[in-house]
Amino acid sequence: MIDRIVIKNFKSFRNVDLKLGRMNLFVGTNASGKSNFLEALRVLQGVGLGLTISEILDGKPRTPISEAWERIRGGSKYACFFAEAGETDEVSLAVHGRLEGEPERCWEFSITFLPDAGKVVRERLQAGAVIYEAEPGAPDAAGLRVRHNGTGGDPLQTNLRSVRPVLGPFAGLRFFGSAKEGAAFDHDQFHTEGADVARRVAMQLANTQRVQPSLATLRQYSAPQEVHRMGDYGEDFAAIVKAIGREEKIKDAYLAWIRELHPEHVEDVGTLSGAIGEPLFMLRENGRKLPAAVLSDGTLRFAAIAAAFFQPEMPAIMLIEEIENGIHANRIRALVDLLRSQAEYQNTQVFATTHSPAVIEWLEESEHGTAFLAARDESTGESTIRRLIDVPHFKEVVGKYPMADLFMEGWLEAAL
Repeated sequence: MIDRIVIKNFKSFRNVDLKLGRMNLFVGTNASGKSNFLEALRVLQGVGLGLTISEILDGKPRTPISEAWERIRGGSKYACFFAEAGETDEVSLAVHGRLEGEPERCWEFSITFLPDAGKVVRERLQAGAVIYEAEPGAPDAAGLRVRHNGTGGDPLQTNLRSVRPVLGPFAGLRFFGSAKEGAAFDHDQFHTEGADVARRVAMQLANTQRVQPSLATLRQYSAPQEVHRMGDYGEDFAAIVKAIGREEKIKDAYLAWIRELHPEHVEDVGTLSGAIGEPLFMLRENGRKLPAAVLSDGTLRFAAIAAAFFQPEMPAIMLIEEIENGIHANRIRALVDLLRSQAEYQNTQVFATTHSPAVIEWLEESEHGTAFLAARDESTGESTIRRLIDVPHFKEVVGKYPMADLFMEGWLEAAL
């Protein structure tokens, strides 16, 4: 899990430093910076996957050996905070986390890069001791000088190209780089524990899933019969539901959440079969099987978000934009309960954005520390993010007035 993130000069952020929890909710007006925060996490996902800086920011087509990567919104041209004359055009991201399976063992990773040039400037990984540090090489060199330890603890130095973050090659993710980059480290002579930590950190960052269901996609048949994870826009949603249905206890738990949305009507959840057996999502209500094509937008979207929490292969990090879309206000509590309980049960860290006052109304007091208000200065374009409990006078005022009213009337933004 990531416990802290520092973002500098990325998109609308000049300097943001947040402590994070298992469930993290971001509220704020349109264009306040909520989506930009999720984009920062996608940059880190790309680093974990071993992509180049240019690929992370500007996208990468699908190849015979790798999946396509959708670019960061705005690409490299708009990745850096608008800098005035004399200000830096470097972007920096730093994260502090805990190793999966070893929660007492912490790691820290930081990277600084130039979006326009597509180059890494500095990078560092440590888990107690420093595992590696990368900085520019000699003035006439185009790459990075990477200092690290060998298997005997002897200090070593390796030169790498600066277009790709060091984390991937260091962890042995050779298939994302060129043969030259993959061979840059002699892993037989390499500090084994350091490589293992790098690999585990890379996997944590890479194991991120966006859940941004497209209604048109959810209404389609799934081409594959079996998958372990749904696509970003709901691709293979029906195949995931089919997999959920194979385990009775898991299916019953999933169905229970669907019934939270329609408590009086839903009898069963499952799939219908197409001409060649391809699955299509369906609900059975009052004895009738209703295919995805006739279900309401809100029902279908809730079913997809709920299914994401019962996938055979759960991500370490899940990103969900505007979680309340299409869901009636009197069913918002079910949505909040779903995120809260399943994030903890599935050991998945959730980052979600919302415009709904009903969502923050149903937060528990203990969750105000990982609920964040995003706001943007109209004169400078700079976005800030603060925990709700850090908003001036929040604790006194929230005890007197409903959270939803404070949000709708603009008190939270005004208090900043």
